[in-house]
Amino acid sequence: MIKKGIKVKILSGKDKNKDGDVIEIDRKNNRAKVKGINMVKKHVKTTKEKKGGIISKENFIHISNLVVFDKKSKSEAKK
Repeated sequence: MIKKGIKVKILSGKDKNKDGDVIEIDRKNNRAKVKGINMVKKHVKTTKEKKGGIISKENFIHISNLVVFDKKSKSEAKK
């Protein structure tokens, strides 16, 4: 089961074979955000409080493309 804070490995997509920690989960849509994975550019408008510009941030990835990664044994955990 994938939970916030668990280390996972990416199985497919542009970030295949990379690993990272889960930072957010959307259970309704079966998606998760992984730190440093699936980075997208976001255009932010300037406000009184914040400076605008182009920022990079993580986007959601489907949990079927993730597997729990056990760093100690350097292998994927079996379900």
